[in-house]
Amino acid sequence: MAVQEGTAPDTGTGSEGTIHRLKPNAVGLLGVVFMAVATAAPITAMTGNVPFMVSAGNGIGAPASYLVAMVVLAIFSVGFTSMAKHITSTGAFYGFISYGLGRTVGLASGLLATFAYVVFEPALIGIFSTFATTTLKDQTGLAIPWWAFAVLMLAINAMGTWFGVDVAEKLLVVLLGTEVTVLAAMAVSVALHGGGPHGFSFDPVNPVNAFKGTSAGLGLFFAFWSWVGFESTAMYGEESRDPKRIIPKATLISVLGVGVFYVFVSWMAISGNGEAEAVKAASSANPLALFFNPTEHYVGHWAVDVMQWLMITGSLACGMAFHNCAARYMYALGREGVLPSLRRTVGRTHPAHGSPHIAGLVQTVVSALLIGAFWLAGKDPYTGTYVLLAILGTMAILVVQAVCSFAVLVYFRSHHPESRHWFRTFAAPLTGGIAMLAVVALLVSNMSAAAGPESSLILKATPWLVALVAATGIGYAQYLKRTAPERYALLGRTVLEETKER
Repeated sequence: MAVQEGTAPDTGTGSEGTIHRLKPNAVGLLGVVFMAVATAAPITAMTGNVPFMVSAGNGIGAPASYLVAMVVLAIFSVGFTSMAKHITSTGAFYGFISYGLGRTVGLASGLLATFAYVVFEPALIGIFSTFATTTLKDQTGLAIPWWAFAVLMLAINAMGTWFGVDVAEKLLVVLLGTEVTVLAAMAVSVALHGGGPHGFSFDPVNPVNAFKGTSAGLGLFFAFWSWVGFESTAMYGEESRDPKRIIPKATLISVLGVGVFYVFVSWMAISGNGEAEAVKAASSANPLALFFNPTEHYVGHWAVDVMQWLMITGSLACGMAFHNCAARYMYALGREGVLPSLRRTVGRTHPAHGSPHIAGLVQTVVSALLIGAFWLAGKDPYTGTYVLLAILGTMAILVVQAVCSFAVLVYFRSHHPESRHWFRTFAAPLTGGIAMLAVVALLVSNMSAAAGPESSLILKATPWLVALVAATGIGYAQYLKRTAPERYALLGRTVLEETKER
């Protein structure tokens, strides 16, 4: 049962003290893993990011970038999962940081995380629409405007959240399974054929090469970008079975499983072309040739056609997962009455499905408004929507991840002495936090290159928007502390009863 410090548990009466909780025991270990991996969107990360990394980042060292990122994120996850074993809240970062660094920093981080996931959905709608329009035109000759696909994705995402996480899980399992299969088919085929035209080379996975190339910092940033959302495992704690066991396992499985997959697939894509040929393909007018060429040569043309369709479904799965994340963060803030009206709206759950249905509808409206604004401004759905909004959201979530690492450090200094460990609760979160700040620095220093020709007001304002959201959270928390201390006391304090601080 979800409880707050100082309030009554959910009685189902609808009284002011009621805390609406999400549907319990709705998803198991594999379901949580699938939801988390779907946010990483393997096929979108590979086809959308690797060609850019090879052409403008660290060249053939792109797979090594994924290797470095996997190690850093695995270290971060050690501290993150140590916290998850003691605190189970759909607010994830919001709850963790509130318990570790206090309610003020917790609210600022909760707003930042919500902001990030809110803008990630329209970003993925942009790339989904791009994949859909180009695939239909290539394979059927039909020219359908991109905004039509944007409307379709908005409707699918809204419906998935309304009916609960177990429905979304079933759809994501199918979508994720197919996209992983076609990428694996290409990679395994290249490996079975001796590693491509020039055989196997270990240069692409040599960690030294992650720091070489045209812009090594840009390549490393895109590698970290490819994992954004893996930490969403903690958001499903209240809906999972045995969250203390499932959430830590799901997080590490997601980080390591996705990492090994990214390294292998990107390595075989480069090897399947040949190193020099891979750079040429990625730098061409059709950068997707980096994946299409080895797929056609070693698997068959049919697999290229399938891959194009799976790029559509993969970006749909990713957008759906981000929609679920955004709705849960809104719900977590709403049920605690950050604003009194929110508890009666986004802080409510569906009486039958136990889903954050109102928060999901609000997220749909916000996404629709953002997509509409970009459309009216004449922005391209990929360079003008996906790239810009992804950079904005990524900066926000990386700041939150860094703060979360330091929250773990502080939390275990005064809580659960039986769980303290020199590596798990000190060295790992300290290293992870410093590494995350370094990634933020990479993002800031390479922001113009990451956006390519789309140098816009949003790009220039990105660091300031992130700072503004954080400052708003800090300011409002201090306002509550002075004017409504009973509401301030509840910030980030809604957890499952069995993990409630005593």
